[in-house]
Amino acid sequence: MRPNLIIQRYCTALGILLVTLSVLCSPAAAQGGNYRIQAEDVLKITVYEHDDLETRARVSSNGEISFPLLEKVQVADRTVQEIEQKLTTALEKDYLVSAQVQVFIEEYHAKQVTVLGAVEKPGRYEIHREKETTVLEAIAMAGGFTKVASQNGTRIIRTRDDKEEAIPIRVTDITKKGKQEQNIIVQAGDIVYVPESFF
Repeated sequence: MRPNLIIQRYCTALGILLVTLSVLCSPAAAQGGNYRIQAEDVLKITVYEHDDLETRARVSSNGEISFPLLEKVQVADRTVQEIEQKLTTALEKDYLVSAQVQVFIEEYHAKQVTVLGAVEKPGRYEIHREKETTVLEAIAMAGGFTKVASQNGTRIIRTRDDKEEAIPIRVTDITKKGKQEQNIIVQAGDIVYVPESFF
């Protein structure tokens, strides 16, 4: 086989491989997973051959988006595929004969936790999307405890079903006794509060 032909075939195969990898690693491909839509995510929705229905919408705090013809649509806690199916069914029920809906996540919501009280840099901090963030990691993001911090008075304030709960954290149980179950995973919207010591 001629060297030029070998090189040409090699380059062709390499090109196909690179194109395949770029597709598999693209955001669109990643959206084929099990990620569930949350408030503040931004969705782009298209319907084949219906440009007037193209929509870019941010998910509201109650998990809804506005969509032409259908008005309010609940999308929170659903995957992209589930939303596509829901929109397809709703459109075909009253408006279109055969709807081909595509949903793309344009922006992901910022996962943030607020750290307040006796820490060096109180404020809001973005937490990891790919891995879990513990309460001690969140405190470290805020520069760690101050000298007057009552470490064992630390608590996570979490809102669940419109009800606020306080989760106590005994830091010395984690750092000195190795009780990692106390090093709770923080969630987006949590407030980590560290009080000052009275002594």
